[in-house]
Amino acid sequence: MSDTLFAGMQPTPGDHFKLCYYAAVIRLTDRVGQTLGSRAAAYEMFPFLKNYDDELGLTDIEDPDASLRAEVRWRAALRDWETTVEAHLPLRALAQSAALDDLDLMLLMSVGLVEEDVRFGMLFEVLQGVVGQSRPTLSTLNLWWENPFEQGEVYRRVRRMQDLGLLQVMNPEVPRTAWALQIHTTLWDVLSGKGASALPAWVAYTPASEGLAMGDLIIRDDLRRLVETMPSLLEAGEIGALIVRGSQHNGRRTLLGSLARAMGRGMLVVEGLSKPDDDRWRLLGLLATALNCFPVIVLSLAPAETVLLPRFSTFSGAMGVVLEKQGGVAGAGAERALTLTMETPDMLLRSALWMRGFGDQGAEAMAEISERFRITSGNIRRTAVLARTYAMLDHRAAVTTMDVMQASRALNRQSLDTVATFLPAFGDWSSLAVGEETMRDLRSLESRCRHRERLKDHVGGALRSQITGGVRALLTGSSGTGKTLAARVLASALSKDLYRLDLAAVVNKYIGETEKNLNEAFSRAEELDVILLLDEGDALLTQRTNVQTSNDRYANLETNFLLQRLETFEGILLVTTNAGDRIDSAFQRRMDAVIEFQPPGAAERFAIWQLHLPQEHSIQPRVLRDVAMRCLMKGGQIRNAALHAALLALTDGGVMTTGHMQASVLREYRKSGDVCPIRFGDL
Repeated sequence: MSDTLFAGMQPTPGDHFKLCYYAAVIRLTDRVGQTLGSRAAAYEMFPFLKNYDDELGLTDIEDPDASLRAEVRWRAALRDWETTVEAHLPLRALAQSAALDDLDLMLLMSVGLVEEDVRFGMLFEVLQGVVGQSRPTLSTLNLWWENPFEQGEVYRRVRRMQDLGLLQVMNPEVPRTAWALQIHTTLWDVLSGKGASALPAWVAYTPASEGLAMGDLIIRDDLRRLVETMPSLLEAGEIGALIVRGSQHNGRRTLLGSLARAMGRGMLVVEGLSKPDDDRWRLLGLLATALNCFPVIVLSLAPAETVLLPRFSTFSGAMGVVLEKQGGVAGAGAERALTLTMETPDMLLRSALWMRGFGDQGAEAMAEISERFRITSGNIRRTAVLARTYAMLDHRAAVTTMDVMQASRALNRQSLDTVATFLPAFGDWSSLAVGEETMRDLRSLESRCRHRERLKDHVGGALRSQITGGVRALLTGSSGTGKTLAARVLASALSKDLYRLDLAAVVNKYIGETEKNLNEAFSRAEELDVILLLDEGDALLTQRTNVQTSNDRYANLETNFLLQRLETFEGILLVTTNAGDRIDSAFQRRMDAVIEFQPPGAAERFAIWQLHLPQEHSIQPRVLRDVAMRCLMKGGQIRNAALHAALLALTDGGVMTTGHMQASVLREYRKSGDVCPIRFGDL
């Protein structure tokens, strides 16, 4: 045996793997020689084996005892070499974590030989006498380990490594002795020294060096003090699972990455592992051990949904779990769990996050931006990048509020378009003709939205703990009285985007799906800080009924979910309805404002006509006043009439006349089945 081969090896995962690989080759060559009668016969049938023996200094060892001594000597030299290596060796770490001895490792490496050298596949196919079977079977491995101290052990050891996820059976439908075994190619590549480059697409790897230093985290002081104690607790095994809750894109993974760095580990992030029998669970534990990583599972759960976390059989450290505000985890993997909550950053933290994103580019507008855009930390980072791009495209050094608004809108569309429809903001309060009391309530609602974060600092202690960043308003009134228009004006006044919830995309006949879709819409609206409009909200906010059928029970469950979700909602929600009496009283109690829209009076109708008519028209003032006085039309009807009159005018030459207006008013009355109170021929 060549001792110089050990001397030339570097303390790297790749070289350590090579030495273990050679140990399996030594054992395999010896067994093939015994099967064929001599080592020379083995060389003759499989010439590549002689190449290995030449490299290892083992050529022409025919004495079985000498061959066995060579194998034992190699393994002893390998153990001695390992003691000189302080660096992390994936195969050694996995063996220690899974309690694998020399025979286990020999079996594992023998199964994987074909992954490294395809010629071993030909060898297995010839010796097993099965065409196309290029991987070792359980029967073959058992025959090759016939030493008295190993007899009967192969079946048990293979079965254990199969349970650990180290070995896989390719043909479980055949008798056990014919099982063809393989090692997961990803795990083999990681063990062979390829490292994170061998990981599949469903695993996201962050090396320890790329994790954010704990001192650079922008988080609340009380949370920072708690986080600083985490690394030692995680290393000591005091915490089994660290659960981090919060909105999407709010620094949950960044926090866990910082903890991984503090422990000197990388981080492996996997999304969507919601089923305990998913084979990726076991592989994740194996990879975390092999790569010395902190495993993190990201779950997107529906309300009341629980995921069972299995215990990693080959990973002894804690796992990280990323959750939103709803859903939970249970099972053996959740033992000794600790939960941290990442709240939406307040103005002070947002200012620090914007400064990190902009540097000196947006210092002048920083106060306004921090107050206006109440978004999550991750969205601040993404928005800042886009906003800087918009500024550069406009050949400006400084970022403005408009750049941030444009960038934020781009993020909104990607997240919300599947469940909601974007409504452009419109005008100012002068664009809305409503009664004085309604206007007063609307301006009060605007003030409530502007000061939703500061309000809790100006109330007593009993109220302070109850006030969140959420604002909920119910706009009631008959159809066409301006409720949706008021929502658009409010969005314009607050410089926020407005999204109308698409009930067709949300309501689902399958149990629990409606709640899941509603929660998704509410969660995205919260993290992006847009105004969410629930138009015709009585369709969802109906009164609970006595349970007579299963449909009643599930309808009540939806209502109860909405009641709970409204209480925790931290965005701005507007609900419109023209049937306020059908809305459950519990919803009205949870509203911060209830604004009633009355049909417009004569003065409001005249103002609405003025807002909708073009500046250049030839309508007689006497006719316009009479129509506003006597035609009890709602705002929506006046809008339709003005639009139709404009179309008639465009057809006739472009100037709107009294005749165009008269024809449009009569058309609206015919549409509603009513009789117009004015005989236009007498005017």
